[in-house]
Amino acid sequence: MMDGQTEKPARDGEDGATRKRLPPAERRQQILDEAVRFFAEVGLEGKTRDLARRLGVTQSLIFNYFATKDDLIDAVYEKVYIGRLSPDWPERLTDRSVPLRKRLLAFYSEYSALIFEREWMRIFMFSGLAGASLNRRYLKHLGDVILSPLLAETEVLARTDKSPKMEDVWNLHGGIVYIGIRQHIYRMPEPAEPQEEIARAIDKYLQFFDIGTDD
Repeated sequence: MMDGQTEKPARDGEDGATRKRLPPAERRQQILDEAVRFFAEVGLEGKTRDLARRLGVTQSLIFNYFATKDDLIDAVYEKVYIGRLSPDWPERLTDRSVPLRKRLLAFYSEYSALIFEREWMRIFMFSGLAGASLNRRYLKHLGDVILSPLLAETEVLARTDKSPKMEDVWNLHGGIVYIGIRQHIYRMPEPAEPQEEIARAIDKYLQFFDIGTDD
């Protein structure tokens, strides 16, 4: 839930919007899809009144489906972030019948395909700037289900006297995410072959701990 957001509904029709009748599930999905685009464009401080105008509905119709703005942002969070995390990733990342390099390449190939897009990057950055809890919740979840298991796998396979730390895993992860940040936040050209850059970051990580490609 976004910190401090307690926006309440306006009176029905006060914004002069008109609407076409849709089945409830379809209307809710329409509101949610547009909310993703809206918050990615204007930030989480955007007003639901303005979102209603974009949708061509009344503000109070939005609050028929999402009791508060916090509830709407929670739904955006579930759709854009948690809903995109594949439930089998932790199991695949810890499957020691597969070399760690291959596991990492498969994971980050799939993960980057989901997050290297405008809405994901911009909502995440806006949330961080606003001090919203969305980022903290997502990063904690990511750390618990993805990065902590990866750290444990690194500890098992490391052949050097260097002790793998969570910061090392975050550095790997952050470097890969930065490829998408360059494109969607800084509006710089992305690498011609993003997957090659991902593979290079993974190899650098594994080499630091002397983990071979067959491990």
